[in-house]
This record gives sequence, C-alpha cells and structure tokens, in this order.
Amino acid sequence: MKLNKFLPYLIAIVIFILASIIYFHPVLKGEKLNQSDITQFRGMVKDINDFRAETNTEPYWTGSSFSGMPSYSVSAYYPNDFVRSLDKVLRFLPRPADYTFLYFLSFFVLMMALKVDWRLAILGSLAFGFSTYLIIIFGAGHNAKAHAIAYMPLVLAGIIWVFQKRYVLGFVVTGLAMALEIYANHIQMTYYLGFSILILGIVELVNALKEKRLSPFIKQAAVILAAVVLGIGANAPRLMAMKEYSDASTRGKSELTIAVDGSKKEATKGLDKAYITQYSYSKLETFSLFIPRFMGGGTVEKLGENSNFYQLIEAKAGKKVADDYSEQVLTYWGDQPILEAPAYIGAIIFFLFFLGIFLLKGRLKQWLVAATIFSIILSWGRNFDIVTNFFIDYVPLYNKFRAVSSIQVIAELCVPLLGILALKEFFSSKVTSEEKLNALKKAMYVFGGLIITGFILAHMFSTFEGLRDSNYDSLEGLKDAIIADRKSMLLMDSLRSLILVGLSTGILWMFLKGKLKQNFAILGLLVLVIFDLISIDKKYVNEEDFKQARKIEKPFVASEADKLINQDKTNYRVANFATDPMNDGTTSYFHNSIGGYHAAKMMRYQELFDYQIAKNNMEVLNMLNTKYFIIPDDKGNVQAQQNQDANGNVWFVNSIIPVETANAEIKALDSLNTKEETVIRNEDFGKIQFNKSLERDSTAVIKLTNYKVNELTYESKTTKEQFAVFSEIYYENGWNAYIDGVLMPHFRVNYVLRGMVIPAGEHKIIFKFEPKVIQQGKILSLSSYGLLFLITIGWCFYEEKKKKKS
Repeated sequence: MKLNKFLPYLIAIVIFILASIIYFHPVLKGEKLNQSDITQFRGMVKDINDFRAETNTEPYWTGSSFSGMPSYSVSAYYPNDFVRSLDKVLRFLPRPADYTFLYFLSFFVLMMALKVDWRLAILGSLAFGFSTYLIIIFGAGHNAKAHAIAYMPLVLAGIIWVFQKRYVLGFVVTGLAMALEIYANHIQMTYYLGFSILILGIVELVNALKEKRLSPFIKQAAVILAAVVLGIGANAPRLMAMKEYSDASTRGKSELTIAVDGSKKEATKGLDKAYITQYSYSKLETFSLFIPRFMGGGTVEKLGENSNFYQLIEAKAGKKVADDYSEQVLTYWGDQPILEAPAYIGAIIFFLFFLGIFLLKGRLKQWLVAATIFSIILSWGRNFDIVTNFFIDYVPLYNKFRAVSSIQVIAELCVPLLGILALKEFFSSKVTSEEKLNALKKAMYVFGGLIITGFILAHMFSTFEGLRDSNYDSLEGLKDAIIADRKSMLLMDSLRSLILVGLSTGILWMFLKGKLKQNFAILGLLVLVIFDLISIDKKYVNEEDFKQARKIEKPFVASEADKLINQDKTNYRVANFATDPMNDGTTSYFHNSIGGYHAAKMMRYQELFDYQIAKNNMEVLNMLNTKYFIIPDDKGNVQAQQNQDANGNVWFVNSIIPVETANAEIKALDSLNTKEETVIRNEDFGKIQFNKSLERDSTAVIKLTNYKVNELTYESKTTKEQFAVFSEIYYENGWNAYIDGVLMPHFRVNYVLRGMVIPAGEHKIIFKFEPKVIQQGKILSLSSYGLLFLITIGWCFYEEKKKKKS
C-alpha cells in the first residue's frame, strides 16, 4: 500500500532522469557542452581556483581580471553555505542534464502542490523543462540563469501550500527553496520571480477583501514573508557582499556628469537605459512564443537545398559554395542585436493556456494570466517606452538589470502551468461536457485566429529586412532571396503551429466523445508536446555542441606570445589588443590582464577604459603596470610586445594634485605624468597627515616583495616621508593597509589606484583583503538557518499537541 502511494513519484523521477540524460546523451561518454560564457568564465576564475587549491581558503578577490576586482560575482564560496550541500544532492546528474532534471523536478513539486494528477504533472514538467528558451541558454553558458529558473517553481510550490493553510510544509519548502534560489546566484531571475509572487499576492489580497477573510490572508502573508526572509538570510554573506560590490560596479551610480566626448551626460542611478533595453522584443516578435521561426528563428540558421538562398548561390557559384554559405544564414529579421533562438514556449502548450482562460475560474487563472501579460509587456522594453521608462525610473532595482526580454521567464513558467491546470479541469468530472466543448472550441478559434493574425500582420507591417542584410549586397538578388526564405519560414511554421493545435484539439474532442480514454489522451498530448518542443530545441542545442571533457576543462592553449610573456616571473599586467580587452576572459587564464569578461565590472574601471585606455593613453596603461601588449601582426597572428615604460608595482611621486570632482579626476589623467604626479580628491587630500609639499628623496626605494591574490607585501627604505602610488585597484570595502603591523589609512588616487603616506625609515607595508561583510553575513546566515530549523521543529510540536487535544 505504501509502495503504491510513492510509485507515481518514483516513476516521475525516473522519467525526468531519463529525459535529461537522453536529450544530453553525450554526457554518458564523458563529453561536456561547449558553452561560450563558461569558457570565458574558466579564464576569469583560474587564479581563484589556483589560490583555493594552494591554500584551501577563499581569496574573495581576483587579480587576473580588470587589474583586480572582488570575486563575489565571479566565483566565491561563503561560510555556513549549508544549502550548497542540498543543491549538490539535487543536481547529481552530469551538467547540463542536472539543470534539466531540476527544471522537471521543481515543476513537478509545484504540480503536486496544486493537486494535479501525477500523469498530467509529468506532462507539464516536461513541457516546462523543454521550453526552448530554457534549453538554449545552456548553449550560451548561462548556467546561473538556468539554475535560478529551475528553483522558481519550487518557491511557488511552498507559497501555494501556505495559501492552502498547510503552514508547516509551506514554511519549510518556501524557506529552503528561497535559499536555493538565492544560492543559484542570478539575482535578475530571482527579481523577476519576485514580480510573479507579488502579482499572486495582489490577487490573493483582492479576493480576501472580497470574501472578507483578511485575517487569514495576513497570517498567510506573514508566514510566507518569514520563510522568504529566512531563505534570503541563509545567503546573507553572498547577498551582502554582492550589494556592497554592486554599488561600486556598473550597476551602481556613476559620479561622472560628462560623456567621453566631454558633452553633458545624463545622470543615472543604474545602468544606461539604452543598455538596459538593448535586448527588447518587438510587439510583433511576441508571436515567436508560439510560432518558432516567426522572425526567422535565431540570428543564423541553416538553410537547405530547396531554399531560395541556396539555389541562387548554387546557380551563381556552384554547389560547394552554396553548401558552405547555407550553413549559417542571417535569417533573423527582428531588431535585437543577437538572438540565439526564439523563446518558443510551444504551440500546444500555448493552446492549452487559452483553453485554461476559457475553462478555468478563480484566483489561479487571474494570477497566471496577469503575470503572463505583465511579463510580455515588459519584455517589449524600448518598444513600449511608456511602461519601461516608468519601471526603470521608479521601480526599485529594475535599472540594475539588462536584457529586459528575459523577463519572459515569467511567461515561460505561467503558460505551461495554466495549460496543465486547464487539462486537470478538462479531465475532471466536475465540469460538464458542454462547458468543456465550448471552451475547447473557443480556445481553438481564438488561438488559431491569433496564429493567422500574426501571419497577416507580419506581411502587412514588415519588410522582412534584417539588421545585417547589407552583408548580402555583394550578390545581386541575394537579399531578395533571403527575404523570400524568411517569408517561407514564417508560412511553414505558422502552418506547423496550426496543425499541432488541430491535432491537440482532435485528441481532446475524441476524449469528450468517449472515443479515447483519458490515459491515451494524456499520452497523445505528451507525445505531441515532446515532438513540438524537442524538434525545435535540437536545432539550437544538440550533440554537435559537445566536446571532449579535457578540451572544455582546459579550453585555452598558450600562444607563442603567451609563452614568451610567461618567461617573465615578475609581477605585471598584460593588455591583449588582439581582441576586445573588456570582453576577453582568455588572457586572464595565462596572465594578470587589464581586461576580462564580466557583465558587472567596477564602474570606475569601466570609465577609466572608456575615457582613457580606449583613447590609447599610454600613461594610464603605464600606471596599471602594463608591461606587455599582445597585438596582431599583418597576418593576424598574435605577438608579444614589451612596454619598457610601465611604472611597476609601486612608485613614489613628487607631487599630489587635489581636484574637486570625479569629472576633474578623470580629465586630469589626460595629461598626467603618472610617474611623477598623482591626482586625488579634495576630501581625501585633506585627510593626509604630512607635509603636502613633497620633498622627493632620490635614494628612496619601495618594491613588491611578495604577491598573493589577497595579500601584497612591500618593503620601503626612505630618508624622508614619501607618498607612494600602488598599481592596485582601490576598493575601500575590504582592503586594509598595514605599516609594520599597524593599520594605516590609504586613499584612492589616479581615479582607480591606491596611494598612501610612507614614513621615513625602513618599513614593511602589507595590503590585506579583509572584507568585514563576509564575517557579518556569516552570523546572519547561521542565525537564519537556526531560526528556520527551530521554528519548524517548534511548529511541528505545536501542531502535534493540538492534534492530540482535538
């Protein structure tokens, strides 16, 4: 009897494991997915991993990227991170099969919370997990995003249980799921989850007011809030460190009020609006949620021999050239800069979503429809300025995240959820056959009509021309050919969606007429949904994207230039101008680089690059101790070039130039002789405790004697007080300077570097990275875990006692 009770869950888990492994079957051969972002990430974290291996501790700083930055948003392990162990248990499969399994499992738990039959729950879980967007993010290497999305349904399951008055279960699941969600470390996805929870809360509040049950709602809201706070608190070190760094990063507020060209710059408290909305869905592109290649699919697609593009090139240049050029054709004609693939949720699942609109009643439908519409409207970004600008200007934290199109993850969750709830109702005996038939007809007519409407609107209001069509100007008629192919793709995929809707309608109609049993109807829908989604997914992420593990784990091969530079065993930095240095993690794998690969660089460092390095200011490169340049030769090969004028690790200056504003700081670098002068803000200049008319000691010596990522040791010998500039990035929240063991003040100079007074005599100067935020967060984290455990145990005892009394 007990076995029968748990058998459906065991079947579900086995199916999820098999589905994950079968889709990513190369992992069985030990192969790994080639992910561009992860490749760059491996370069960024090498010095962190080396430090861990050598010391078995965390540096919380990396010196190999952007001349140095906190490692909080790169790679960091935190104390009392018990939820990490739980996450490891859940993600036991090889990557990325572990994330897809987590998609399925988490959504299945949500289905159980909503009391959905286990067979439908499996269908819904597979539909959610194989949604194209959730698969294609693996190709780009957005693992943290996938990780965070995977835990979203689990958080919602806990909240649903609380609203069902299953308080203990809901409290525990919400608390742990929120801890896991934050641990996934993609705050943007968690932020979007917050919107869906808020919309659910509003719907529940409105209904509570209508039904005059405000008191129970307040109790439920309090339980949810407590669980969420404790889940967040469990990640206190991570969140506090990230918040602290965020203020200093490109997500924070810039002090500059002038642009690179000297013109007035719009003041912002976060990211630039154009940057935030760079990836925005057009209103018309929304149709790609259920017509996969509505706008040509991804940025590039493979076109077959029957395409107009192929046939034109074959006629002009032969079959071999046509084969080569048709492998990657610019088929996408939307206005996003790059699109890996359409965010296709599925024609069948969207059809079921509309079935839910016409069949379901009550709070769940209100929530899911409202949340879906909300996410789609906000995904339009710059194409719906009136709403987007309001959110950027007035909604807290909204201006900290880019790529507004990714808010569609809310729809990715809500659409299959309402679709499966629609099936639950459709197969229920509580609803009359007439109601089911009416809802089925309406869903088929409205959704089918929507597909046809999208097809017509595309032809009425679009030219089908893409952003990069100028690439095809070299051959007469080629642009017309690709436009014809885009129209053909739209037609074929519109018909595809209509056929799938027709088949799904047929299955449900046959069930209603008693010609098909429920199990076969569910199985038929399952087969159609899997076919619908996987046939699209496989176009963008498949076995061809896998490589041997050793090539993934060690993706970089040192060039002759790298080998030559590495012969120098001193401490220095490298500027790789053979690539875009601010979007390059490869150089960090071999050297301490002035560049790197990260979406949230330090604000001042990004500005230093934009205002100075991008203008080839050699004095700025010298002060960053850029001893070597990697540059391409005439044949495109890279070569190393030594910079004899690099300032070194530390030096004394003859004069200090105080300035009033950040504008003056950055402009002073235009003509600053960095070996002799340093620029400092007035407020810091006033804190310097020594004779500010420097008297240079020509015999003074200061040098770096020991380098570790988070601790640097220098020795000085002077006959007079001097002011030293250290070629290290200033970050006040953690770096402490000690002279002979005594904590001493140091200041930001030259916009990004460190400077401090060095007294006369022989001294040892040590800079240590000692972030207080980690220790403060450690206490909060332990307290949160403790409260989560104690409240749960206490509540269980209370419920048991109450049960015995009754």
